[in-house]
Amino acid sequence: MERFKLEVSAALEKAQLSGDWDYPVRDAATDSEEMAGIDWAYWLYKRGKPIVKAEEGVPDALFFNHRSVVRLPDGFKTEATVTMGTAGDLMPIDGMESSKDVLFEKVADVLFDVDISLANLEAPITEQDVKESAIFGQGPQDPTILRNSSAQFFTLARHREKTFTALNFANNHTFDMGVEGLETTHKLLAQSGIMAIGAPRSPEDYGRAIIIAKEGIRIGFISATFGLNGRQPPAEDAYRIHTAKLVSKYVAADLELLNRQIEDCRKQACDFIIASIHWGYEFEFFPRSRQIEAAHKLVESGVDLILGHHPHVIQPIEYYRTRRDPDRIAIIAYSLGGLTFWWDSAPHLILGLILNLKLAKGSILGESRTYIETVRPIPVFQDDFRQGDTRLLRIEKLEDHPNGCSDRLHIDKMKEYASLVLMNSIT
Repeated sequence: MERFKLEVSAALEKAQLSGDWDYPVRDAATDSEEMAGIDWAYWLYKRGKPIVKAEEGVPDALFFNHRSVVRLPDGFKTEATVTMGTAGDLMPIDGMESSKDVLFEKVADVLFDVDISLANLEAPITEQDVKESAIFGQGPQDPTILRNSSAQFFTLARHREKTFTALNFANNHTFDMGVEGLETTHKLLAQSGIMAIGAPRSPEDYGRAIIIAKEGIRIGFISATFGLNGRQPPAEDAYRIHTAKLVSKYVAADLELLNRQIEDCRKQACDFIIASIHWGYEFEFFPRSRQIEAAHKLVESGVDLILGHHPHVIQPIEYYRTRRDPDRIAIIAYSLGGLTFWWDSAPHLILGLILNLKLAKGSILGESRTYIETVRPIPVFQDDFRQGDTRLLRIEKLEDHPNGCSDRLHIDKMKEYASLVLMNSIT
């Protein structure tokens, strides 16, 4: 362990002097199972100084389209519509339970006042003792373990009388608290009327999609995580989490499990397919070229909307006109960032994205189709403030602070990041 720490420290010192890590490191690992000391040093470097450059070979032109390209084709006759609010990571924070019904009050109109709302539940709920959050060496627990108390979960999962429709639960922290964490999470999700995506309850459900029907539109949700931080379930429980090598350092993206779920969507006569994918490189504002290639393959295989999460920063949105249907614009949100991170985090870590969408089902040239009619990317951030002696969290829209704000909130820096990533997509 001492040798490992020395290796990490030496690599960090060298990078800080050279500036070599201000650009994406092409051969870096991002799955903890594949990470050596040099990869952890790179991870720590980025956490404090995020990567604001794209990998060589990733063309800016992929992200130049304005969101206005998303519209219904001429001659389309609308029969039904569904509205959606989608977001990225929901992270547990010590003391956040005091913010129940406050956390989402400034964004409820775009996240909860819709037909379907979706986010990624980053940590399992557990009945095991939760003494301290594991924040990089603070507290006695393994610093890579995350967990929600039930009070934290109810703060994250609902706003007043409304809850998320579904939560993705295939991510690298899903098995942090073992089988008990999985079972407790499923129990509380079911009690709350929230569907779990990416975490099958039985062997027969492995590789199958979750179907939600609203207003006569059948939407298939598929999901996978790139890994589990090395905490693999025992063989008899391997079916419990949709896991695939999506961003391995050594092998090409394995899309078989996601394609299997796409096929299940077809068998269940879905009108629209949404992929919620936990992948990517943390603290990098642009996706890697192999992610872009994998995303395009999934879209051409049938996915209509990709919602990415895990990097803890926002990444661009690509408006991709498909070859399989020239009238279809698929939306690829490579990373929505998160809605919550830890107290006193840097501006890049408290900045997230909410996508507010409208789907339309109808007909064109006698064929039934479901398209994205409108999309609105909304940059948001996590504010914390005091109400008396109580410290509270609240998600706020960046657009509600047009003239900047105090240095405490770093509004101008967050606007700089949002402009870098979203270019002209938010106007």
